[in-house]
Amino acid sequence: MLLNTITTLLPDLNKAFFETIYMVGIALVIALLAGLPIGILLFITSRNLFLDNKAVNAIFGFVVNIVRSVPYIILLVALLPLTNLLTGSTIGPTAASVSLSVAAIPFFARLVETSLREIDKGVIEAAVAVGASRWMIIKEVLLPEAKSGILQGFTITTISLIGYSAMAGIVGGGGIGDLAIRFGYYRYDNTVMVTTVIILICLVQIIQYSGDKFSHLVDKR
Repeated sequence: MLLNTITTLLPDLNKAFFETIYMVGIALVIALLAGLPIGILLFITSRNLFLDNKAVNAIFGFVVNIVRSVPYIILLVALLPLTNLLTGSTIGPTAASVSLSVAAIPFFARLVETSLREIDKGVIEAAVAVGASRWMIIKEVLLPEAKSGILQGFTITTISLIGYSAMAGIVGGGGIGDLAIRFGYYRYDNTVMVTTVIILICLVQIIQYSGDKFSHLVDKR
């Protein structure tokens, strides 16, 4: 019975799995492109660093904190008008990637900032003392020194987005969460629910293991 149910659902499972990868992948790319610079900006504009700017730091910090303080399910619903404007629809994985991206940017930015704060300030001061430009300090000192921590932050962001993508299924966002809601919850089919949970657990374990492995490989300490 169990095997028959899984075999019947296999096409839907495959589709849902790749929809999840698709929407999470889009959000991760946007988080990397926007969250990384914001995280660096939050760090270098903080007190006693080479680009001290309290106003910029306060503004960006305030915006980041606002977005992070909103529960994802509320953010998802609140962004439906923007989602419709950008994608022409409020359902499907492409539409779901909008809210996922908005949630991922400040989340990853704070993790980047935290990783940069773990760098020995003496290394930064030495770079400033020898006359390195701000861009050179960021490129040659900050990013290489914080590479391991940033990779760990990227792994955490990926896993969090997988959880968020499951919530997107509530409003027809597609993916494994949507499959669990439609075939598992609404039809009271525990087999589907258990299967989707197992898939998510395996996916998270693979990502966590890979992230830890890469993080240790690039760790200079």
